[in-house]
Amino acid sequence: MRQQIKRLAGTAYLHSPMGRRRLRGAGVVLMLHRVLADDSEAALPHRRALCIGRQSFEHLLQWLGRHFDCVPLAELLERPHGARPRVALSFDDGWRDNAEQAFPLLQRYGMPASIFLSTDFIGSHQRFWWEAIGEGLWRDPAAVPALIASLAELGHPLPALLREPGHSAERSAALAAYLQQLKALAPTTLQQLADSCPPAPHAETLDWSQVRDLEASGLVRFGPHGASHSILTQLDGAALAEDLERSRRTLAEHCAQPLAVYCYPNGDHSPQVREAVAALGYRHALATRPGLVDGRSEALGLPRIDVGQQAARDPSLLAWRIFRGAQA
Repeated sequence: MRQQIKRLAGTAYLHSPMGRRRLRGAGVVLMLHRVLADDSEAALPHRRALCIGRQSFEHLLQWLGRHFDCVPLAELLERPHGARPRVALSFDDGWRDNAEQAFPLLQRYGMPASIFLSTDFIGSHQRFWWEAIGEGLWRDPAAVPALIASLAELGHPLPALLREPGHSAERSAALAAYLQQLKALAPTTLQQLADSCPPAPHAETLDWSQVRDLEASGLVRFGPHGASHSILTQLDGAALAEDLERSRRTLAEHCAQPLAVYCYPNGDHSPQVREAVAALGYRHALATRPGLVDGRSEALGLPRIDVGQQAARDPSLLAWRIFRGAQA
């Protein structure tokens, strides 16, 4: 019942004179991460916040085309208002499936996108901690005894349900809750745990050749999402400056026209972080707080609307999120 109320309220807002007027005066920046080949894999509880199935992603693009003008992010930030509501797509991290699964559909529907890269991971075997730890535990906990022992020593023993193999929704939900708990650990600790995991069966992130090909298409542009994907508010001044500069320098080396837009890992920022970002020439920065972009928005803390599997499969729920964002 609650979900149905959200669907109805979101759809009603999108079609109401008040909603159309508000959306014509403000831009919507969507925040996405991954597009998987299989919708059922993306729908698992421990994946669905960051993953969208290919079929659902296509459904999302079709829905957006009916209700919005999909424009490049840089264009929306310069002019968020338009004759029709405007939306821009942003992808975080730099996953390989952005090229293999998302890009062919972006081409089919002629929709531009911006991808924000955590540059240390691009073209390398380094893994994001939630992927390395989460998928290691999901596939076969017996294959990662050292990881499980290390987690227990750090005060995070594995729940009984996760000690046994299986692929039930209940086990997936338990894994999602467990990964959320691990965010309390220091970023360096999490990365050390990830580096101790078995290597991925296939490359998980883009390589620089793919980045250049996507940029050459004219549909995709790239910006920085940190070098190490560290939470910037947890870094001291020197480490913060070094991480920001490393990502800026790497993008300048590999991209013809990197975006003058920064994207905060995990959305976390502070006055010190914003000052350091501005000092490198970034005029805008994306956070994760929900909301719409308009003339009142903080240029170095711009809001976005999060999209996962559920909202992509049923965009009336995305309309609800946009409605809520319009009230922020």
